[in-house]
Amino acid sequence: MLSDNGYILRRIQAILLITLLTLWNDAKGQESILDSLYTFRAGMVKTGSALNLITRQTGYNFTYDSRLIDPERRVNMTFRNTSLKSILDTILQNDSLVYNIIDKYLIISRYIPLPVVKTDSIIPFKTEYITGTIVDSETGEPLPFATVGLKNTGKGTVTNASGEFGLNILSEWLNDTLSISYLGYLAREIPVRQTPGNNFTIRMRREFISIPEIIIRTQIPQEIIFKSVSAISRNYGNTPALLTGFYREGVMKKQELQNYSEAIIRIYKSPYTGSLLGDQIKILKSRKIENIDRTDTLAVRLKAGLSTCLELDGVKNTFDFISRESMPEYKYIITDIVSFDEESAYVIDFEQREGVDQPLYRGSVYINTYDFAILHADFELHPKYISKMKSSFISSSSRGFDTWPQTVKYSVSYRKFNNRYFLNHVRGDLIFTSKQKRKLFNSQFNVFFELAITEMDTENIARFEREELAPIHSVFSRTITSYDSEFWENQDFLRPEENLLQALKNMEVRLQEFSEQQDF
Repeated sequence: MLSDNGYILRRIQAILLITLLTLWNDAKGQESILDSLYTFRAGMVKTGSALNLITRQTGYNFTYDSRLIDPERRVNMTFRNTSLKSILDTILQNDSLVYNIIDKYLIISRYIPLPVVKTDSIIPFKTEYITGTIVDSETGEPLPFATVGLKNTGKGTVTNASGEFGLNILSEWLNDTLSISYLGYLAREIPVRQTPGNNFTIRMRREFISIPEIIIRTQIPQEIIFKSVSAISRNYGNTPALLTGFYREGVMKKQELQNYSEAIIRIYKSPYTGSLLGDQIKILKSRKIENIDRTDTLAVRLKAGLSTCLELDGVKNTFDFISRESMPEYKYIITDIVSFDEESAYVIDFEQREGVDQPLYRGSVYINTYDFAILHADFELHPKYISKMKSSFISSSSRGFDTWPQTVKYSVSYRKFNNRYFLNHVRGDLIFTSKQKRKLFNSQFNVFFELAITEMDTENIARFEREELAPIHSVFSRTITSYDSEFWENQDFLRPEENLLQALKNMEVRLQEFSEQQDF
């Protein structure tokens, strides 16, 4: 139930006009407080007293790990027209400390340098396909859908559900830096010169932000969401962009793959605000594999997967749970503040209120604490009411079968590049159960679709011609007529997970390209 209601969209545009100026002033204040100039004439005082003097004059309260600062150490609190950051650096005398602002709190924490992957030699290359696996440094568990990109270009990808990634590197990117980010973890940066030919494991260290409970409890989640909506124009841009992406979709019955389609696509991304134009998609190349024969009593196909990926850009199309119109039907709670790259994000959980018997979403949305950009959202249709959405997901049921959705889950993320956020990754996982009348057993189908953006461009962007447009509301697999074994060439794509890889290899099409992808 995405918020495509025209009335809701008009209300959101009105909110932008009313509150954008207020949010911009708030953000500007947070940015400038550390650069503001202050004068103190207290002389020699204890460090704890010095911080109290700063709090009284600035209105900002301090929070920090007591192991980082000795409040009894005496310091000279005499400054004239000195920036707050310089004052803190002087009285704390610790180069490893960093300062972050969250509302009226100034958080002092220890700077942790980014670890660097070491290598003994640099391998010259023109084009190289690098692969790796992103895992938790403590548990070794893979991190699905982590963002992997080149720091100074719009080139990038995401890891698959098994934490694996692959990326084509050209010689002109030799001096760039590979950046890896994942919510709740310290970011990693690796010089591109050290990556070619390395099927390496990248270990990400979880970062726990020591935030007093009072900071979380005093925040109002609805106000944070209002600020995020108001900041859309500033964060996501008001000019079009050209995105290149990899799209795939498939249907599995038990552990057998019935059909699998994939494509390299271009997306004309219309401005997030101030434009009535919609997004467009054109297919650069596509292929499919089918594993359906006459012995199958029921076949399932996915319809409108491409258009659903565009619709799930909830910043542009307004997620139902951030719509001011729908918010009274939800309850919200801030459950955590987690790190992301060098910043942090509010974690806001949401669920429909008791007494609301229409199927709504439940899940979590992650909002940057500094610029209020929506970074990520994981959500699902409430299982208690999902049966009411049967007609929304099943366009035509086979005669003699009753089919209904069991779970419908979505994941959407955004990536920041050149101070602008772009759609980064969309994933949908749906489970359906089908039962033939007068039969005892059910059949379960797992349907998935996924879009990973691999390149972004904002220069000289033009809309596509009508004849170039993909039929995004159709059954995508039916628009593809063949399977091309030389499909990928130098294109970026999501590496198949082990279960999908095995399913592909179990089919009649056994291709060398899939065998090679097992060797990491």
